Amino acid sequence: MDETHTEDEPAPEEQQTQQVVEVEEAAGKQLPVDMFYDYVELESKASISPESGIPINLLHLSHSFGYDCKRRCNLQLLDEQTLVYVAGNILVLQDLISRQQRYLRSSGGGGIGAITTHPNKQYFAVGEKGNHPDIIIYEYPSLRPYRILRGGTEQAYCHLDWSADGELLASVGASPDYMLTLWDWRQEDVMLSCKAVSQDVYRVSFSPHNPGQLTSCGSGHIKFWKMASSFTGLKLQGLMGHFGKTTATDIESYVVLPDGKVVSGSDWGNLLLWNGNSIKVEICRKEGRTCHTGTSLPFAMEEGQLLTIGADGAVRGWYLETIDDADSQDEGSRFELEPMNELVLGHNVSLSSMVRSGHHDSFIWYAQDAMGAIWKLDLSFTHTTPDPECLFQFHCGAIQGMDVSRSSHLMATTALGRSVRVFDFLSKKELTTNRFNQGGTALCWAPPQVERGRGLLVVGFEDGVVRLLDVFDPERLQMIPRRNRRGEAELHLRQAFKPHSTSVSAVAYDHNADMLATASSDCTVFFFSVGEKYRPLGFVRVPGPVQALEWSPRTHSESCLLVLCGTGHVVEVQSPDLELSEQRQTYQLSTLSTKAFCFKSIKSRIQREEVAQRQALKEKRRREREEWFKQTQNYELESEEEQEEEKLPPIHLPNPPSPLCCGFYSQPGRFWLSMGGYDAGFLYHCEFSEDQGQDPAQRQDEPFKALPIHNAEHDPIVSVTFSSEQHLLLCGMTSGSLRVYPLSPGDHNLESMHHYWNLSIHDNTYGALRHLRVSHDELFVLTAGDDGNIFSFSLLPPEKRPQHVPHTKVPSPQTGLEHEEVAQDIDNPSAYSIEMAKQMLESDRVQHVAEQKILRKRKTLGDLQKSVRLLLSENQTLPLHVRLQPQELRLDMHFVEQVERVKAQRLKEVQRQQGWEEEHSHHALEKLHNWFKDSSVLTVVGIESDHRVSTYCLPSVPVTCQASARRASHSSSRSSTSTEVCKGQAKSGRGAATITDEEVLHTAPLVPRPPAVKLANRQVERLKKAAEKAEQARVKIQKRKEEWAQIYAEKPDENYEDPQDVLAIQSARETVGERKLKTSSEFPKQLQVNVERKREELSVLQEAMRCRQSGMNTRIIALRDSKLQLVARLHALSTELQRIQRRLPAESHLHCPALPHVLPEETPEKRQQYTHATLLNYKQLRDHWAAVKEQDQDEASDILQQLEKNLREGQHPGGQSDTTEETTSQLDADLELEEKGLVENTWNMEKELQMEEQIRLLYQQDCIIEQMQSEVLEWDAALRMILHEKLALDQQLKLADLRQITLLQELLLFKQFEGEKESLQSKLSVKAEEEEAIMLRLEELKEQLESKLQYITKLQEREKALTTTFIATLGDNNKFEEFLTRVFNKKHKRLKKKTAVDAEQGADSEEDEDEEWDDDDEGLDMCPPDCEQALFENTLQLRERRLDLQEQLQEESRSAEALKKDFETLANKGTSVRNNRKAVEDDLELMDREKQQKMNELDVVVPLRLHQMGVELWTDLSQVLVLERTELQRLQDRIPELQREKGQQRELFHQARQQYARLQQDNTDMKANIQVLKRRCSDLMMKKFGRIVDLEALQTLSGNRVLEELKQDQLLRDNKYTREIYQWDLKVLEARDALMKATKSNTETMLSMTQFLNEKKDSEQKIKAWQKRMGKQLEDSQSRSDRQDIVHLQEVVKAQVEQAAALNREIQLLSRKGGHILPPGPVPPALRPQPSVSAPCTSHTHTHQHEPL
Repeated sequence: MDETHTEDEPAPEEQQTQQVVEVEEAAGKQLPVDMFYDYVELESKASISPESGIPINLLHLSHSFGYDCKRRCNLQLLDEQTLVYVAGNILVLQDLISRQQRYLRSSGGGGIGAITTHPNKQYFAVGEKGNHPDIIIYEYPSLRPYRILRGGTEQAYCHLDWSADGELLASVGASPDYMLTLWDWRQEDVMLSCKAVSQDVYRVSFSPHNPGQLTSCGSGHIKFWKMASSFTGLKLQGLMGHFGKTTATDIESYVVLPDGKVVSGSDWGNLLLWNGNSIKVEICRKEGRTCHTGTSLPFAMEEGQLLTIGADGAVRGWYLETIDDADSQDEGSRFELEPMNELVLGHNVSLSSMVRSGHHDSFIWYAQDAMGAIWKLDLSFTHTTPDPECLFQFHCGAIQGMDVSRSSHLMATTALGRSVRVFDFLSKKELTTNRFNQGGTALCWAPPQVERGRGLLVVGFEDGVVRLLDVFDPERLQMIPRRNRRGEAELHLRQAFKPHSTSVSAVAYDHNADMLATASSDCTVFFFSVGEKYRPLGFVRVPGPVQALEWSPRTHSESCLLVLCGTGHVVEVQSPDLELSEQRQTYQLSTLSTKAFCFKSIKSRIQREEVAQRQALKEKRRREREEWFKQTQNYELESEEEQEEEKLPPIHLPNPPSPLCCGFYSQPGRFWLSMGGYDAGFLYHCEFSEDQGQDPAQRQDEPFKALPIHNAEHDPIVSVTFSSEQHLLLCGMTSGSLRVYPLSPGDHNLESMHHYWNLSIHDNTYGALRHLRVSHDELFVLTAGDDGNIFSFSLLPPEKRPQHVPHTKVPSPQTGLEHEEVAQDIDNPSAYSIEMAKQMLESDRVQHVAEQKILRKRKTLGDLQKSVRLLLSENQTLPLHVRLQPQELRLDMHFVEQVERVKAQRLKEVQRQQGWEEEHSHHALEKLHNWFKDSSVLTVVGIESDHRVSTYCLPSVPVTCQASARRASHSSSRSSTSTEVCKGQAKSGRGAATITDEEVLHTAPLVPRPPAVKLANRQVERLKKAAEKAEQARVKIQKRKEEWAQIYAEKPDENYEDPQDVLAIQSARETVGERKLKTSSEFPKQLQVNVERKREELSVLQEAMRCRQSGMNTRIIALRDSKLQLVARLHALSTELQRIQRRLPAESHLHCPALPHVLPEETPEKRQQYTHATLLNYKQLRDHWAAVKEQDQDEASDILQQLEKNLREGQHPGGQSDTTEETTSQLDADLELEEKGLVENTWNMEKELQMEEQIRLLYQQDCIIEQMQSEVLEWDAALRMILHEKLALDQQLKLADLRQITLLQELLLFKQFEGEKESLQSKLSVKAEEEEAIMLRLEELKEQLESKLQYITKLQEREKALTTTFIATLGDNNKFEEFLTRVFNKKHKRLKKKTAVDAEQGADSEEDEDEEWDDDDEGLDMCPPDCEQALFENTLQLRERRLDLQEQLQEESRSAEALKKDFETLANKGTSVRNNRKAVEDDLELMDREKQQKMNELDVVVPLRLHQMGVELWTDLSQVLVLERTELQRLQDRIPELQREKGQQRELFHQARQQYARLQQDNTDMKANIQVLKRRCSDLMMKKFGRIVDLEALQTLSGNRVLEELKQDQLLRDNKYTREIYQWDLKVLEARDALMKATKSNTETMLSMTQFLNEKKDSEQKIKAWQKRMGKQLEDSQSRSDRQDIVHLQEVVKAQVEQAAALNREIQLLSRKGGHILPPGPVPPALRPQPSVSAPCTSHTHTHQHEPL
């Protein structure tokens, strides 16, 4: 992985293809067995941009600390000490003994999809991901690429599997092709290929028993494949499994049984047994419990049992034969089975795959735990089986937080798996791990500036809790004996607090390490002051869930926090004051200065600009070419350009907005953002606007610069980090790759961000690289992704790394840590946050203050009441003429009115509260009336006849009638109650509104509304026209909607059926059918008659009788009511007749008909009416009854009878006669007055007028009498008619009573047999259950017996093999053959295996027993002198193994005999139980026949008339069949009618079939036309508007006058505010100048202070250096003087050599020029010999010692 290729070099795929082609051509398309590929050419390498100059081997993989435990089948075994699994783009080979790792990279760089190993473990296959990925087969252990399989899928392989013999390889691809391929992998050829399904496939495998069969499973399906031969060759035939009544489920795993059946798992934990392509039975545990909790996965067959694993962390073994023979009585039922063996690993374990050890007889398995672990399991299920061993533990799922120490090679990580882990990435091991109740979501390593911060971790959790954890070395703790160490380091909880209510998303320290900021998805950021105990300062709210936090660097003048929200909002928060007081009502920092930025997409605008630039460049080139072409060529050019013209993309704003991935500061007030979604592919440079008055949630801010990122259109940057010197920018991508950009020093604007180095690390699909860190020494780069993998990369190549890596020093624990109290943790997820606790305390404080105030008020009121009472008592003691009256004591009448108002309100409240009781009592009384209304008999008597007709007595109401009456009464009561309540609410509402209005009028003055802005005439006219146009469009749309509604209303329903056809089908179902005897066993159960059905028939009959009686009662009551009206009319006519007869002479009077009277029996309901007098009478009688109750009970009942008698007397008809007499007397008086008038006027009138009046009165008299008689006769006729109908109804009711008697007899008969039938049914169920249990036990014993016999056979074969082995070890012509044979066949007493208790008693007894048996055959236990000792020892071992086998054979034989006896006993018991069950069934059938016989013996009354009997009366009628003659004739006539109807129906069916086909074709054509019109409409919308719009809303848009007024007002206000802003800008400039001056002076002061401090520091360093130097000089003065002498001598020699060289050059110069040679002069001082150098050296040393500083 250290090499790379650029774009100019050929791709590895091309090289591989060329290499394969050459080999095939050379070998005649037969690949040689010893052919291998070059791994260096195959592996994917880092890619670099051209001409970048970046080193190829920039990073080197050091170690992998993670495990992708969520990946399916991500664990394979190569040999007994090597596991292999996938980690992103890397295949990890893990050594189980040395814990070392080896790595293989993917070849395409797109990731690895699936892995599998060859049955002989000599090869393993790696299926990759990417564009047309390959399958690479490696040879093990050399790890050389052996074969490459190409073209099996388009994007990724999801599973691989070898056949049992290893000759074929099956692969299945992922989306989009889901291709199933069978390979001849040795020749790299595709044998068969077809599409598996159209869903995700999880697994495919060959059948171990039939190589021509395969099985695949996946999302909601399982499919069975078969390689079948055809005339064109082999084909893959697939058969999809049908779930039937079983709920469809995702199938993760399965096991193929020897007979071809398949056992698969399910989502809910049960096992599904497939026979063919359907489910034979669903297997569960007893009482309906699931086989596993969660998903179940069968994985192997072992020793006659089926092994399964599940999400509950259990391994269970099931009887394989029982499962194979399992069956259910009906489809959809379950088969219950208990496991024979079980191994539970733990509660926090979820097993997802298993791989077996390489040895054939081994019971060792390695398990993949989806919770982040790898287990080693022994599935022998014996009493000596060791406990499960957890080999490795990792994080579960995506890594949520990672950080490194700033001073050591330590790394800490956390994830949602509820663990925090600390690693030493230098020595490549995990130091410690701690588990918590909630998952970790954020992590930060405290900087070294923090006190005790070298090993301090700040971890945020998903419940909003932040914990401070100290990392320390436990070996340095003192005074803690017997401490249990969990690693080379430990985590100690220093402090825990809960600043947020939801998960913590980010934590960060400021650059001074004085403040800690935490953020959460609850849109809050909390600040804490750093110290011994972290103190909360406050929090601020931000517009969205927080994604990340970043403090401003040291280079910025102000300390600010950059808050990045996932919704695209960015907020800069000023650092709060560290001295904030905690005496506040809330922790919210509302006054803290903030700046907000909301990202607005500019990507579409950038694309438009790019397209416009390309178009301009094309136009320029076209014009240049036009100058060189002729006119004929211009046309061709224009046409060509028109075809290649590029359109401008529309302006697009994504909705919802693109998510924010990451960001970082560039300069003060400026920052870079990386966006996802639509806006990916750029780094956006943004700055905060000066205008911060707008709501942050409503802002729309655009970045001022966009930096394009190469190949990041769909792969945005999600994490960013810099090296310490900021010369490297490291970016983590969504695809899991790592990019490194070299930067120039101080390049905050990223101008030099052009070239990059890229390497795929994590999984390209779901392994986004979200955490990226650089070690403190910049020698390591650490990555963590969403795939759960953690990698460490070294900047040094492996050959330059030290061979012996020292362990990283873990920070020491704090002094006195062992004596500190344990910090209080927050374990409750629902605990209050800091702000909530603050609010609760504040609420309690306010409540306490309010209670104290109320107490003071009450005390004051009590004192006032006492003083008032004292004054009132004094006023009463005063004389009467001086005493004040109560009216005078009232100071203000408003108080009295207020009291009255309060009393009225309370009275209404009481009435409202008592409303329910009142309504309840009213309903109770109404129910009593309804109950006894039909119990009283009402008799209507004729007027001129003695005919009487009475109502039926209906004492009780059936349940159905009660329910209907109750519903009706409830509805009426609810309506009345709701009406009253609404009225009351309306009244109370009006009153409340009035009071509120009065209060408003007295408290707040009215604020006048500002006048509207006046619009121009042009604007008014435009609004008017827009409104008219919108109204016309609205009318047109409404008319069209009505037309469509009418059309849809006329459209028939899809399920419409002809009513005549429905009636005909219903009639046929009722009249035509198969008739079976009721005693037959085939008679339908739903039609069998039992007690309930018979009781239902009886209730239906009674209900029908009651309905007929109720109908007749209603008619009789209506007749009674008409009589009451008639009596009233007759009395009125009688009065009129008397008035007329008063005016006629006596001889002209006709006899008046007798007036009828209403009898008491005709109005029985009046007995329940009462008046106030009746209630008073009842009260008197009740008081009297209470007085005599104790004396005589009979007298009390007489009193009640007396009350009823008094009530009847009050209703006596005498009252009516009195009234009539009073009316008659009144009429007489009136007539006397009229006669007087007539007498007085008679003499004045003519006699003709008197005669006319007399004739008129006579006519009126005759008419009245005739009317009275006719009405009476009509009423009597109606009475006789009802009486006749009632007699006919009585006849029918008598027949119904006879039918009711028959039904009652049948019901009694059924009840008589019901108890016996229930007892027989219970016995039958008990016998059936007992028989089923015996059969299950027999099957279990049979399986055990067969397994025992198989085991005995296996032991005998092993004994024979042992004897053969002994004979083979002797060899030919062995002289000790007889002796060794005797030794081998010797039998001696063997000690039984002792338990732990027996082993403690010592070995003395064993030695004694050995000595006793050694005396008998002393010679056979010693090796002869010439015999080989190894051969003798081998013989002894074989003898012990033979004796062990014999003991096992004896024991197994005894157990087999015992099983045979149990089986025979249980079989006999099963036969007996089966016979008993059959006997119970016979008894039950006999009882049914007896019951039916008694039913047939019951008498049934059938009334017949004489003309209906077709036989003589004296004939025996026992064999007569009663049948209607018309029915018989109808049946005979129906035969030819049915024949004709059959032919007509055939013709109608043929016509309907033709019409249906024609309508279907028309419907298809119309749907296609509609789709074409819709697409055309959408295209026109896109061309015109750029998006799909609502045409109706667009047409009905009208002008908005308010909007126009607001726009006009906005223009006026903008002018006004512009002037104000200009004024304020001037003031700001002045203030800024003053600030600059003050800042400049402060800066000069700070610079001078800094210079003084630096000088002070330099002085101190010089002093320390001088002190060290002086100390060393005193110690080594003599040696230093010698060294100085040697140096001095060397300098003298050097000087002499230089002087000699100079003299030689001068001599040569003089000799060439012919100059004079000077005589020799004195020797220079440097060349003179020095007799002694000790004195000068001594003096020099002395002088140096006194040299001043």
